[in-house]
Amino acid sequence: MKIALLYGGKTGEHEVSVVSATSVARAINTKKHQVSLISISKKGEWFLQDSSELERINGDSSALLSDAATKKRISVVPGGGTAGAFLVNEAGCANVPLAVDIVLPILHGTFGEDGLVQGLLEMAELPYCGCGVCASAVSMDKEKTKQVWIQAGLPVVPYIALRRIERTDSAAFEEIIGRAEKEFGYPVFVKPCRAGSSVGASKAADKNALLASIDEALLWDDKILIEPFVSAREIECSVTGVGEITAYTPCEICPTHEFYDYDAKYLDPEGANFKVPAAVDAETLDYVKETAVKAFKALDGDGFSRIDFFMDKKSGKLMLNEINTIPGFTSISMFPKMCSESGLAYSDLIELLLSLGVRRFEESRRLKTSRV
Repeated sequence: MKIALLYGGKTGEHEVSVVSATSVARAINTKKHQVSLISISKKGEWFLQDSSELERINGDSSALLSDAATKKRISVVPGGGTAGAFLVNEAGCANVPLAVDIVLPILHGTFGEDGLVQGLLEMAELPYCGCGVCASAVSMDKEKTKQVWIQAGLPVVPYIALRRIERTDSAAFEEIIGRAEKEFGYPVFVKPCRAGSSVGASKAADKNALLASIDEALLWDDKILIEPFVSAREIECSVTGVGEITAYTPCEICPTHEFYDYDAKYLDPEGANFKVPAAVDAETLDYVKETAVKAFKALDGDGFSRIDFFMDKKSGKLMLNEINTIPGFTSISMFPKMCSESGLAYSDLIELLLSLGVRRFEESRRLKTSRV
């Protein structure tokens, strides 16, 4: 297949995406597939990278894919399909079609994991890997995700949502702060509602810290969540599938930082210890897998995702925390490690995701779009 690997993006998780995409690029079987590397700048510009990038990263285990601007700009044509949706624009040879059989977006966070790129690819009539527009958009919004899960009867971490307009309304703001103090006490966690990788998230031990955390989180999103501190073990579960969903061996994250923040996830190789499988009994492992599948289905997810849980250290109660529809694929990321523990090797995982993307596209195109 001709694969377009998308990475980078107009997001606070741009650098993480580059690291993830580098790992994915190394795992793609280039004897079977032809890979086009398309980087997206922090301004949202799309560039076709040189094909020599694959040889370079495969020859240097410490190298990362380039996300630099090139002379080959990519534009997207609605309805263009696999033969003409991507056009390469270069001085002297503008609008040269780039044939693509499927798009593999390794884009974390906004403008990549939130349904926007998925909608663009739908309009372009291109198959792609991962969740569709609705599941991506809803899953990116932590409040909406929790609302769907609550409606489905699934356990979630309690929360209070705060919008920017409420921050400027002193009466409404003080009411929300008072409610958080009454219902949760201190410490609490504050996080942007539509950002991932713990970007903009922080722990607040008192009211002054809470106010500072709120203002920091509002730099990343217009809506944020305040959640109680839960002394919990962090359990994760990978899922894949279209229609019939498979859950893989759950893992446990044991952070060496105060909590599993951005640095611990991506910058510090010693930021956490991982247990695969999670150090819980077989019954709990099964419950995690079953709940992960239910959570994924409740959001109409397909393709792949990672479902994150908190397990209260005192009561043992399991609660859904969040979902990542394009989870990390770095060398220390748990999504591929959990699949591997279940017998699905990294390269085979990539093949599965490609096949699921094609299957979803073919099934969706059987639907009627006209009465004529």
